[in-house]
Amino acid sequence: MAASVDSWSWFTALAVGVSLLKCLFINAYHSTDFEVHRNWLAITHSLPVSRWYHENSSEWTLDYPPLFAWFELGLSQAAQHFDPNMLQVENLNYASPSTVLFQRLSVVFTDLLFIYAVKECCRCVQVQKGSVEVLNRPSFVLAVLLLWNFGLLLVDHIHFQYNGFLFGFLLLSMAKHLQSRHLQGALLFAILLNLKHIYLYVAPAYGVFLLRSYCFTKDHPDGSIRWSSFSPLRLLALGSIVSSVFALSFGPFVAMGQLSQVLSRLFPFKRGLCHAYWAPNVWALYNSADKLLAVLGVRLKLVKEAELPRASMTGGLVQEFQHAVLPSVSPAVTLICTLLSILPALLSIWRRPRGSRAFLRCLLICALASFMFGWHVHEKAILIAILPLSILAVESREDAGIFLVLTTTGHYSLFPLIFTPAELPIKVCLMLMFTVFSFSALGKLHRAQGSLLRPLEIVYLLGLVAVAIGCEFIFPLSPWQQKLPFLPLLVTSVYCALGVSYSFLRLYVTLLRSDSKAKQL
Repeated sequence: MAASVDSWSWFTALAVGVSLLKCLFINAYHSTDFEVHRNWLAITHSLPVSRWYHENSSEWTLDYPPLFAWFELGLSQAAQHFDPNMLQVENLNYASPSTVLFQRLSVVFTDLLFIYAVKECCRCVQVQKGSVEVLNRPSFVLAVLLLWNFGLLLVDHIHFQYNGFLFGFLLLSMAKHLQSRHLQGALLFAILLNLKHIYLYVAPAYGVFLLRSYCFTKDHPDGSIRWSSFSPLRLLALGSIVSSVFALSFGPFVAMGQLSQVLSRLFPFKRGLCHAYWAPNVWALYNSADKLLAVLGVRLKLVKEAELPRASMTGGLVQEFQHAVLPSVSPAVTLICTLLSILPALLSIWRRPRGSRAFLRCLLICALASFMFGWHVHEKAILIAILPLSILAVESREDAGIFLVLTTTGHYSLFPLIFTPAELPIKVCLMLMFTVFSFSALGKLHRAQGSLLRPLEIVYLLGLVAVAIGCEFIFPLSPWQQKLPFLPLLVTSVYCALGVSYSFLRLYVTLLRSDSKAKQL
């Protein structure tokens, strides 16, 4: 049963409050992504469409799908009223006060879609019996977990990006599927893919779920597929919606013969296996093992230091990581690993769909699997799993426990994005507030079912606290800062990779366990 409340005034208060908080960060530190998006404003406003994906006077070339380019063009129409100089392509690294104000406010304004999507998700939450007070309602807890999500505040409103706007489409699409409005959900996801292609991470879950649960209209009593129930008309309707969105997005560039140029910008495989700061995934553990083996090899005189690749023995966590001992990893290997890791989840919802929440669980596994095994993964991609998991966390005690481990670990892994001293108290306080609320609110929601965390999980999270204190407060004051400047990043990446890997495995166990129960029934 969907959540029903007498008044949504509490939701309005939460939305207004977080919007005002975002405005306080207008003059805070911003990353190079600020210049990236300013440059894209200039490109789309000042140049003809035919030059959008060829312009390279800046290193920050346009590398998002065409719909996002049109989105930037729309923003530029408002930007010209703040400071026309920001829209000149040759004005590299331009950041006048008016430019900063406009770009910051544009993120806050476009987050309105995210706020609307959160409200729709809250309407889909199952109600707990006896949940009367607003603060104890699953819908209220979910609203806080999403609207006040620490990672999103850090990445969008300090570091600078438009992830809230994009997650608005993802959450709204998920809400439509939870409401059994599958064509609307498919339309929203198709639009999202053409805004930012990183959401290909979860496309397999969408494809299998829609084909199985929408195009096939009936099941056998045991839940297996009834092949005779296949509806060609439904497949045609679904295909028409998705293909229409892609045609509108890529059509002009196909007509200009620029499809290959656009795709080369979207999928730059020359960037290397890992980002400059290793995302906490399998490859961070793999790289660390390679470094450790290289050091041991040199000390045991099994390997000559002069023969080792320079990047494996220096202090920089660089993009192009050449392995010294272990085999180097190619894009094809990461693709195969990703596909193999999501295959059991896809087979599970194909054989016995078990409704939209099974789809949501499969989506989470696809997101985490792509994060764990993908090529050149950014640490910010962990939010693709954290935000949807919030929905399951307010409904299930086991999912709440996984959420606490993954969210705490994933959010802390974002700390290196903001390295300026002035913002240190901000990120520490914001994460503490969000983490304390998450533990407290989810604990109260599921208190009748026992503890949310296992003893080993508690030990791991306490270790994360020790890592945070060491990396953020002790290490900068130690003599090691000059000799081993990369050490905090390495420790953060590796320790957080353990927590993310554990959460991924636990999610898979819950999926397979529910699958086995369905077979027994």
